[in-house]
Amino acid sequence: MSRISVRGFAVASATAVTTVGAVVGVASGSTPGASNDNDFEAAASDATLLADIPAGQQAQVQTASLTQQADAQAMAADTAAKKSAAEAARKQAAESAIAKQKAAEKAEAAEKAEKAAAKKEREEAAETKASRSSARDASDFAPQSSYSVSQVQAMARQMVPGDQFQCFSNIVNHESTWNYKASNPSSGAYGLVQALPGSKMSSAGSDWQTNPATQIKWGLGYMNDRYGSPCGAWNFWQANNWY
Repeated sequence: MSRISVRGFAVASATAVTTVGAVVGVASGSTPGASNDNDFEAAASDATLLADIPAGQQAQVQTASLTQQADAQAMAADTAAKKSAAEAARKQAAESAIAKQKAAEKAEAAEKAEKAAAKKEREEAAETKASRSSARDASDFAPQSSYSVSQVQAMARQMVPGDQFQCFSNIVNHESTWNYKASNPSSGAYGLVQALPGSKMSSAGSDWQTNPATQIKWGLGYMNDRYGSPCGAWNFWQANNWY
């Protein structure tokens, strides 16, 4: 059995450290107070206890002290690491939440834009349908022996949808300058819209040579079937100078 208890080892270790501190204080020229004197005396007394411990056991005491310090440092490092990891996890969670919120807002905006576009398209389609359904047919006009340009244009305004009339008019201006008897002797094209050959317009009426309403009906049907609308035909005409 050792002459000192386990507690003695701990006290001896702590006392040794205190003793070294006191010696360093004296060497540096500081003037210790009464409390420092007491500490020095206690340290000296404890140093005697450490001196009484065999050399092998002193090494054990010192090793135990270093181990405790290492354990304390390891615990502190582990705590700091856990705190850092928790903080990083909170930051990442916050960033993820923000990213999800932005993605949701973007998706919502896209959905609203898509719905608005679809609604507008439906409304435009309804307007076009209503406009076309309210347009007059060639049979609504009584045949005349001749027609002026203003009369032909008035008929076209009543037969062609309002949002398409300007495009229809642009084509007729270029093709025949609103002359329903215009004929191209080299190609055989005829009428307001210069159907080629002119006899094609017989599908709209047998009076295609003398009735501008019949020519307008055929020309409107051709533009709708081939280009989707008079404006579609006009876009093609501008790029190619024919339709």
